[in-house]
Amino acid sequence: MTKTQATAEVFWTAFKALPKEERQEVLAKIIKDKRIRHDLMDLALMEERKDEPSRPFRTYLEESGSGQ
Repeated sequence: MTKTQATAEVFWTAFKALPKEERQEVLAKIIKDKRIRHDLMDLALMEERKDEPSRPFRTYLEESGSGQ
C-alpha cells in the first residue's frame, strides 16, 4: 500500500466511524465545494462506465460532431 493509499484509508475509516449526522455534515461541505463536487461527478461517471469498450479520442470527437 502506498502512502497515499494509507492516508486515504485512515480518512475513510474515520469518516465511516462518524455518527450519521456528522457524516452528512461532512458530505454537505464536500458538495458545497464546486471543484470537489465536479471531481466526484467525474469519478462517479468513470466508475459507471469503466466496463464500456474504449475508443480513440479522435473517434469520439468525430462521432460527437466536435471534431470539425
